[in-house]
Amino acid sequence: MTDSIEERGAMVWRYVKAQLMVLLCGGLVGPIFLAVFFATGEDRLMKWMFWVGLLVTALDVLIALALANYGARAAAKTTMLEASGVLALAQVTGMTETGTRINDQPLVKLSLHVEGPGLVPFDTQDSVLASVTRLPLITGRKLVLLVDPQTNSYQIDWNRSALVNGMMPAQFTLAEDNRTYDLSGQAGPLMEIMTILKANGVPLNGTIDIRSNPAVRQQVMNVVRRAAARQAPPQAQMAATAPPPGNPYAAPSVSTSQRLQELETLRATGAISESEYAAKRQQIISDL
Repeated sequence: MTDSIEERGAMVWRYVKAQLMVLLCGGLVGPIFLAVFFATGEDRLMKWMFWVGLLVTALDVLIALALANYGARAAAKTTMLEASGVLALAQVTGMTETGTRINDQPLVKLSLHVEGPGLVPFDTQDSVLASVTRLPLITGRKLVLLVDPQTNSYQIDWNRSALVNGMMPAQFTLAEDNRTYDLSGQAGPLMEIMTILKANGVPLNGTIDIRSNPAVRQQVMNVVRRAAARQAPPQAQMAATAPPPGNPYAAPSVSTSQRLQELETLRATGAISESEYAAKRQQIISDL
């Protein structure tokens, strides 16, 4: 009963937010026309304002209802995937421009190669908004997905993607070792840790304290220590020119033509300036 009340409350709140967004994006025209018509004493010469205002207002309500319904379905899908989905890593193998902009943000089409525990690797395409915060994750070529293992239906998890791309710090302090380990940007260990946290219902938001859950803490500590033991000295890391063979989380090799195509897309979408474009293009050509 409580869940039902909460669900109805959430649906009402989604509708209110959607209605406010519609009104702010031009939906105020309908109510204004109706207000002007009634304020002028329902003048027959202004009758057109009544019908136009009524039509626009009705469309506002229908659009808000559709947006609220879409939000409810998206929220339900996210809840389902968090409960029974698999965390998978998608390599971005290509990005092309669609020529569409939404709220002044470019819509791009991504080609993804998805791998995860218990999943048969598959390729897919998705259209996403390349906002300022998402663009570094896209060009980082690693995205975290929540995948339904039965249907391969998925959602991109941008927060987890920021973690594996090193856009968010990933530091683990172990009192037993009197040491803080930095795993920022290490996709393999971080995917293991996020899978452990997800399996135990630990939300990934900000600082996570798992001292009250000894079993989870021990599993995470094992992954952190194992990752730290595998870390090469700084000199060896600088000398490395290729990812180790067989690493499922290593970024795929990218051809020069693909790099140039993505650079053209970034310039076309306004993500980089002409000077940045010229400098990066020269760098790619010099690498040949």
